Amino acid sequence: MIYLPPNADILPPVDDHIFKILLTHPEAKPVLTSVLSAAMDRRVVDAVVRNNELPVGSNEEKAERFDVNCVLDDGDQADVEMHASHIEEPDGRHQNFNNKYIYYLTDLHASQKSKGVKYYDLVRTYQITFCNYTIYPNWKDFITRASLRRANGEEISDQINFIIIELSKLTKALKKPPDQLTALEMWSIFFRFAQDPKRRDMVNKVIAQKEEIAMASALLLEVSQDERERAQFRSRRMYETDLQSNLLTAEARGITIGEARGITIGEARGITIGLYEVARNMKKRGMSLTEIAALTNLPLKEVEKI
Repeated sequence: MIYLPPNADILPPVDDHIFKILLTHPEAKPVLTSVLSAAMDRRVVDAVVRNNELPVGSNEEKAERFDVNCVLDDGDQADVEMHASHIEEPDGRHQNFNNKYIYYLTDLHASQKSKGVKYYDLVRTYQITFCNYTIYPNWKDFITRASLRRANGEEISDQINFIIIELSKLTKALKKPPDQLTALEMWSIFFRFAQDPKRRDMVNKVIAQKEEIAMASALLLEVSQDERERAQFRSRRMYETDLQSNLLTAEARGITIGEARGITIGEARGITIGLYEVARNMKKRGMSLTEIAALTNLPLKEVEKI
């Protein structure tokens, strides 16, 4: 069994690219099925990763890309993703995150072939997101599982299901003996703390408990020693840092414009002008319209016009 060396510089599994490598490596299918089983709280025997881009129906629709889009052994479909960076929210209620989440979930569900298929034969769809920050501060559990339910909690349908794992809420799990952790707690600890030398001992104890996590650990160690992957990781981090800096600069410029005009709407309008400049630069760098809209909080239709 391969453990993570105490002082090794490990790339973080919460990076969405590293996360995707761990789940889609050709020789690591048990990793994917184990993660799916833990998150969905059901046994998944097999899962086939498929094209993660949905076909665009018209020029007015945006292209959609899923992280790990797969079909399960019973025909159900699931998309698994990692959220490491905050989605900008205007009111702190994570409405952008929730609406984006529901949009992708329902669109993936509607993407399955329906011609000649009875509605009762449609497969179930699962959207599974590991999130490296808190989405629901008033919800004590680190996992949220939901389907269509009445106000009293009675389930109406399990056709669409969303599962959110908040990796920022592992305090209780970290206090448990490793052999008393659930499979989902083990995976969550591995994803959140594998790169942290201070938690390396705990992570290695988790690795010793589950064969599939040991497999993911060996792959993570291999990827972390790959100079090309390390260079790409640094490039992604630099880009994200520059992007955040540009957004803050745009906001500051917008406030200055608003103050200079001395009118009530000046500040908000100035901020918007700055954000349009940032969105224009993002578009030049090849970012998707969806990402630009989420990061700048500009309406998608406005981003399309830029």
